[in-house]
Amino acid sequence: MIKNKSIDNGREFDWGRTSEDYAKYRDIYPEEFYRRLLDKGVCMRGQTVLDIGTGTGVIPRNMYRYGPDFTGIDISAEQIGQAKALAEESGMKIAFCCVPAEESQFPNNHFDAVTACQCFTYFDHATLAPHICHMLKPGGIFAVLYMAWLPFEDEIAGKSEQLILKYNPEWSGCNEMRHPIAVPDIYHEFFTIENEDVFDVHVPFTRESWNGRMKACRGIGASLPEEDIGKFHEEHMTMLEEAAPRRFDILHYAAMTTMRKK
Repeated sequence: MIKNKSIDNGREFDWGRTSEDYAKYRDIYPEEFYRRLLDKGVCMRGQTVLDIGTGTGVIPRNMYRYGPDFTGIDISAEQIGQAKALAEESGMKIAFCCVPAEESQFPNNHFDAVTACQCFTYFDHATLAPHICHMLKPGGIFAVLYMAWLPFEDEIAGKSEQLILKYNPEWSGCNEMRHPIAVPDIYHEFFTIENEDVFDVHVPFTRESWNGRMKACRGIGASLPEEDIGKFHEEHMTMLEEAAPRRFDILHYAAMTTMRKK
């Protein structure tokens, strides 16, 4: 369970509650997302990489084909359980461990890169920044990644977002617009920012998969009681049947910031 007064007005949420939907519906990053990470020299063959806030292991599982040696960690036992199962089903040898990133115990100068995808806002940065620096090899890279739909430019995304807010007015993940990832000042003591990319991507969905994606967001599946999740599901599917074709793309923006250890 996570509670942070700067997120959702302090409403508690637990990613473990939505792990099954997360595993099924949130492995949606397009190929360009991974290619840009490779272009920055991250997750390449021969590298040792730590993925913090790994969730269901989306980054390690999708980058596994490029040959890095991955370790994934997450605070949620349910998320780690899904990550292990999905990796094993695909014959991938990835080490997953349930531990907060700030409390992880790895040797100093151990990893070539650390990645953090869709999770950077949840950490205690005063603790995490020096901790990552110590774990990285000299000149190692810390890559922070993010992707969000654009509700003011995509009609379906906008209608879905308004429905989330109907059921959870405290949800603060709304009204996204393109912007680089905000890097707290503490990181500048340990890292030099090398790249800050922001780019558009079109992500394909069906009505079912977009509904699943919405239920697997923090504002619904991770925080609402089951009764309200069920009501959201019914109302959202009705909206999609009226407003969306069977298959459609949702406009997102992606942001990617890479920092090199000083």
